[in-house]
Amino acid sequence: MATNVLSIGQSALAAAQVGLGTTSHNIANASTPGYSRQVAIQGTALPQDFGFGFMGQGTQVTTIRRVYNDYLGVQMQSAQASKSSLDTYYAQIKQIDNMLADSTSGLSPSLQGFFSGIQTMASNPSNVPARQAVLSSAETLAARFQGMAGQLDEMGQGVDSQIRSSVGAINSYAQQIAHLNDAIGKAQRATGQPANDLLDQRDQLVLDLNKEIKATVVKQDDGAYNVFIGNGQPLVMGATTSALVTQASPADPTKIAVAYRANNGSTALIGDTSLAGGNLGGLLEFRSKTLEPAQNALGRVAIGLASSVNAQHRLGLDLNGNPGGDLFTLASPAVYANAANAGSATATAGVSDAGALTTSDYRLAFDGSNYTLTRLSDNTATSFAPGALPQTVDGITVDVSGTPAAGDSFLVRPTANGASGIGVAIGDPALLAAAEPGGGVGDGRNALALGALQTANTLGNGTTSFQGAYAQFVGEIGNKTRELEVTSSAAGNLLSQATQSVQSASGVNLDEEAANLLRYQQAYQAAGKVMQIASQLFDVLLSIGR
Repeated sequence: MATNVLSIGQSALAAAQVGLGTTSHNIANASTPGYSRQVAIQGTALPQDFGFGFMGQGTQVTTIRRVYNDYLGVQMQSAQASKSSLDTYYAQIKQIDNMLADSTSGLSPSLQGFFSGIQTMASNPSNVPARQAVLSSAETLAARFQGMAGQLDEMGQGVDSQIRSSVGAINSYAQQIAHLNDAIGKAQRATGQPANDLLDQRDQLVLDLNKEIKATVVKQDDGAYNVFIGNGQPLVMGATTSALVTQASPADPTKIAVAYRANNGSTALIGDTSLAGGNLGGLLEFRSKTLEPAQNALGRVAIGLASSVNAQHRLGLDLNGNPGGDLFTLASPAVYANAANAGSATATAGVSDAGALTTSDYRLAFDGSNYTLTRLSDNTATSFAPGALPQTVDGITVDVSGTPAAGDSFLVRPTANGASGIGVAIGDPALLAAAEPGGGVGDGRNALALGALQTANTLGNGTTSFQGAYAQFVGEIGNKTRELEVTSSAAGNLLSQATQSVQSASGVNLDEEAANLLRYQQAYQAAGKVMQIASQLFDVLLSIGR
């Protein structure tokens, strides 16, 4: 019986040691990111039949359990993906909003200065300094357009760099998750017990992955995680990974695109809208929904201004009595052939009516029989036969030379280069056409007509002015910025709530662990006392036998 008491005491002592060790481990990792509280699960040892009944044989530790709620974990991962995407989008659009909100460097002061100069020239058309002031203000206006376009281009380059960085991080997380899948599987098969710390590390990696892109996890029967992104592309399958890669966009070689490379080496392009959530999703959404439309909107104002001023300027006479020429130079629409095109066709585009321009890009596609020109902002399509070329839609005239193949396509960006390509075509103030035909050098009626363009509704098919179109552009950016600020804050609150829920269930409470430490210490001391009594009983038995 003494030996029985001793073994019971030993089991109690061992259980208390495990409890102390588990509690100490919790305390040590209270600040470790992703760590889940662990508890020692005890059970009674198999009792022994002594004839008079079954007597207990002490206790045993059956496992060390990780306190983790899968449902709450998925909620936190989803909230993290949304928060990261909105934060990234907001940080990018805030740069444009700050640029446009600067009253000293915005476009409005330069527009006002240019038309003020024209009004001054109209009142004294033969005055050379007044004419020179018009040219100077025109140079200033063109430089402002170019400067703003340059800032947007720099933002685009920064977005491309961040996309590459995010793709690299995603691939790194995928490899680490796959490695942990393998390590967890081996550990649990060998011991039959959960590899708690490795499981925590894997869940933290999944959370970190959701900071970069929204990922869906499917847990397998063997405990491995299969991770999917985009439209269901598998990123991690057990211990095997696929990868994302960056490459030049087949439709637009000036920007990078994200493609999916399977573990067999095959590569397929992924549409920007498919890669939602996380930093990568925010970057792609900003580029497609704000940056490119901003470039187009600014370019439309530049092209509309230059075209209208040039048209009116050509109607007047300069100081030499000659008809006026173009005051501004204009950029041609950008046209890119898809890299996958199999035919020999070349597409061109030109602005035939600046007042009808939109801020959209267009796709010209050939299906083997007809062409379809699609306005990408709303997917409005216009189809026509090859014999109907050239074709004019929304103020853009497109034409194709050569032989296209079925499936060939071209991207047409009518206004993307408008702001960067504007310039002043006149260097001599005498060449400014301030007079109307039939008047003398002192006539300023054409200058008055030029000044009237400031408030004339020359854009949007006669619905808005240059200043109105620019104000609309500024307003849209400002409204979207404020919207993102609000939604990002709300997403932050949701993430905080989800994180608190996870911490409430899985986090380490130091007060609770301190209480557990005292409880296990007392259990350890009591178990030691049991063993001490068993030893004394054993000594009594030995003394009787002498």
